[in-house]
Amino acid sequence: MADPVVVVDYDASWPATFHQLEDQLAATLGPLAVAIEHVGSTAVPGLAAKPIIDLDVVITDRADLPAVIERLWPLGYQHQGDLGVPGREAFTTPAEAPPHHLYVCAVGTPALDRHLAFRDALRADPAAAKAYGDLKRTLAARLSHDRNAYTEAKSTFIEQVLAALPRRR
Repeated sequence: MADPVVVVDYDASWPATFHQLEDQLAATLGPLAVAIEHVGSTAVPGLAAKPIIDLDVVITDRADLPAVIERLWPLGYQHQGDLGVPGREAFTTPAEAPPHHLYVCAVGTPALDRHLAFRDALRADPAAAKAYGDLKRTLAARLSHDRNAYTEAKSTFIEQVLAALPRRR
């Protein structure tokens, strides 16, 4: 059985954990990584979250993905494919590493743009961040043993936040 969904209060150590992972990835990937972004709920100060850091490694072009896969392999990351999200390549987490999800996205992909837009919207709107945290706590209590249902149940809120953002031209 999968680990239960557990949502905890914001932990002020999450940014430091992100930076530790970021430093290792940047040293390993060099110029292949044009950016390494802290995304997901742990990237929003004050937001309750599952205690798992989400990172997006941003590459210039999808053509760089094979080289990224090759460089990440010695660290213990195994490529899992897009897991049903086009433009977002997932990797397993090495056993000895802090809990995190690592994704690789090319510049300008919808998956990357959505991650950044949602993170930035929650950072800019404390009321929305609080509402999202409350929703996550409620869903975790009700759906703790069904990660897929938990994730799906958050989608309406996420879509509403993204739909309210000004359109980029």
